Amino acid sequence: MVEGKSIHKSFGPVNVLRGIDVSIGASEIVSILGASGAGKTTLLQILGSLDHADQGEVYINGTGIHQLSEKQLARFRNQHIGFVFQFHQLLPEFSALENCMLPALIGGEMRKEAEQKAEKLLGFLGLSHRLEHKPAALSGGEKQRVAVARALINDPLVVFADEPSGNLDSRNQEELMGLFVSLRDQFRQTFVIVTHDEHLAAKSDRTIFMRDGLIMDQNL
Repeated sequence: MVEGKSIHKSFGPVNVLRGIDVSIGASEIVSILGASGAGKTTLLQILGSLDHADQGEVYINGTGIHQLSEKQLARFRNQHIGFVFQFHQLLPEFSALENCMLPALIGGEMRKEAEQKAEKLLGFLGLSHRLEHKPAALSGGEKQRVAVARALINDPLVVFADEPSGNLDSRNQEELMGLFVSLRDQFRQTFVIVTHDEHLAAKSDRTIFMRDGLIMDQNL
């Protein structure tokens, strides 16, 4: 599903990624662990098309995203990739329903169809009673569930999550990871998760350990 070959990335004199080879299968939940500065988020952003490698290749479901133009890449990202971030990145002036709908509307879907899909997803995530609430009126766990629904609205091939539980209490952390497992089991969704939490990572199908821009070990 997701494959990175010989990925290198530097910021000035600092070599952040030093030749990463990684492969993630369809319907797999993979966590990437490592200390701050190990290169986890940079790798996630390159695999998820949010940044470009200085050297190397990235494939998602057979498509070489490193070969796409910016316009092609933006369309591919909208149609096939979902993102969940630590701080939710919800638009404060929009309701939970509207935030969830945005990627579908950007992708050209009619508003009625986008709204129906968003309602269904938010209902599945236990938020049917919060559709019209804006982010300021939602708890941290609810905001993150809206962010997950938004990531899933276009039926992506893969969801990339950068420290998705880092801003949640322990109960909501457990619930979020349980939600990822449930989505994988029911919808065969693929997740790639950057986290510092070894306890949560242990619930993944596989854990990749990074240090100093290299993959040091994989828990297969």
